[in-house]
Amino acid sequence: MNTAEHDKALQNFRAIADAIATLFFPHAEVVLHDLRTQTVDYIANNLSKRAIGDDSALEDMLSEEISEVNIGPYEKLNWDGQKIRSLSTVLRDAQDRPLAVLCINLNISLFENAKAALDLFLSPSKLIPQPDALFRDDWQERINTFLHAWLRERQLSLNLLTRDHKRELVLALHAEGAFKGKSASNYVANVLGMGRATVYKHLKELKG
Repeated sequence: MNTAEHDKALQNFRAIADAIATLFFPHAEVVLHDLRTQTVDYIANNLSKRAIGDDSALEDMLSEEISEVNIGPYEKLNWDGQKIRSLSTVLRDAQDRPLAVLCINLNISLFENAKAALDLFLSPSKLIPQPDALFRDDWQERINTFLHAWLRERQLSLNLLTRDHKRELVLALHAEGAFKGKSASNYVANVLGMGRATVYKHLKELKG
């Protein structure tokens, strides 16, 4: 490949680097290494404080024996102590000769911190059993439990229930004694997106 063709190929690789960095902004840096000069050719969304023209030290990548297309992902530490997950891709010409290496560096520290916060917030160790005095007659929870078990058994979702499904569910809830609570009919109507009159109509059918 002559110099003009090499430069054109690198120009296309730079556009790819920009696209990836834009998609994952601000968490991803993309570094393009030119194997011809063994230097950094381009940096999109610089997180590593490297500079164009820095030594790449990727002499091993020039070997035609290199078979890997993607190397990684692997983890490393950034200058600011943040954890980076990286993936390097060997880019080749039409003759399958290595031209460049595209390195995607994703800052995962933010995601790790978010996960740690969620794990702490959702930790079951922070929960206590439901106090009997407060929840002895929690008819709403009993309706919810039965409702979602009924949906799972039939592989249905609440927002896709047909009119017949809703009628069947009202009858099933009645059989479970769900309508003993004073406001149970209103609650079921609201949850199922039905009018109260329709719920009463189905219940009246049972009595009739």
